[in-house]
Amino acid sequence: MKNFLLVIVLLIPFLFYSCKSAEPIKEERRKQIKAELREMVTIDQVAAKVRTGKYKAYTEGQWQTFKDSVFQTNQKTIENYFLQYGYLGYNQVGKEGSNHFWLLVQHCDHDPAFQRRVLKAMRKAVKKKNANPENYAYLFDRVQVNAGEKQLFGTQVDYLVRTTGRAIPKIGLLDSARVDQLRQEHNLGTLKDYLNLMTQMHFQMNKASYTAKGITKPDLY
Repeated sequence: MKNFLLVIVLLIPFLFYSCKSAEPIKEERRKQIKAELREMVTIDQVAAKVRTGKYKAYTEGQWQTFKDSVFQTNQKTIENYFLQYGYLGYNQVGKEGSNHFWLLVQHCDHDPAFQRRVLKAMRKAVKKKNANPENYAYLFDRVQVNAGEKQLFGTQVDYLVRTTGRAIPKIGLLDSARVDQLRQEHNLGTLKDYLNLMTQMHFQMNKASYTAKGITKPDLY
């Protein structure tokens, strides 16, 4: 009996938290969150892109440590937002703020469980037209790839770097026959156009390397 009561006592806080609904955001707090999101995205983009400025002098180890620090520090903040306010949709932080929140979640690959929780909440927000369906597609595929599973929309790519540099959907597609229909439903263009764009961008960034191998133009679909 004592053990049973102990279990009940331990479960009460968890049950209370599980039933707790997201808090509304007061105006002053809303402004603060939007500003913080904007600031986090600025440093996120430094870490997510090719090294520039002072970061060119970093060793690979230093650069990776910097990136990990940025993504993990940002996650702590946005996870607190999520726990308190739920998914930050348009009605809470505006379109820009909501897009910023999504982008930061997109780069939380070190915590796929957190990404999955946000994805579930985002799906509900998209159905209520309170979040960007295109962003949802990118996060869905990101979660799938991080779990070693095939994608639905083909947004995450690998490149055939040993041959032509052509972009291909990472791991593969769940439903290649319906992929363009699914992409259209989420405001995305055709997969062919997307893969060609990614191929062109990759080729331009690595043009010298491919030219040396005798490849003078992107290998488009």
